[in-house]
Amino acid sequence: QVQLVESGGGLVQAGGSLRLSCAASGMIFSINDMGWYRQAPGKQRELVATITSGRMTNYADSVKGRFTISRTNAKNMVYLQMNSLKPEDTAVYYCNAVSATRRQWWGQGTQVTVSS
Repeated sequence: QVQLVESGGGLVQAGGSLRLSCAASGMIFSINDMGWYRQAPGKQRELVATITSGRMTNYADSVKGRFTISRTNAKNMVYLQMNSLKPEDTAVYYCNAVSATRRQWWGQGTQVTVSS
């Protein structure tokens, strides 16, 4: 099993920045890809950014140029640097980890609220 714990969410004004962190524990050697997803009220969960074990990244069009995903070599931390935040970025942000066999684990989520 892999446990994921997010931190770093909060309330910020539009144009501000936040850095989300996700700490993985347990069978971290099982983890290949990691990522961040978000879910706004009344909407489906959507991909924000992913990063492979080889450090290849993928971003949603809505966050390209504003958000940056990174991870440690030890596979136990993944980060999301969020700049130029907009009210539409308001959501619960979830950390995700995927194994080589495509098994997935999720964190409990952290709230990000951007005021206009």
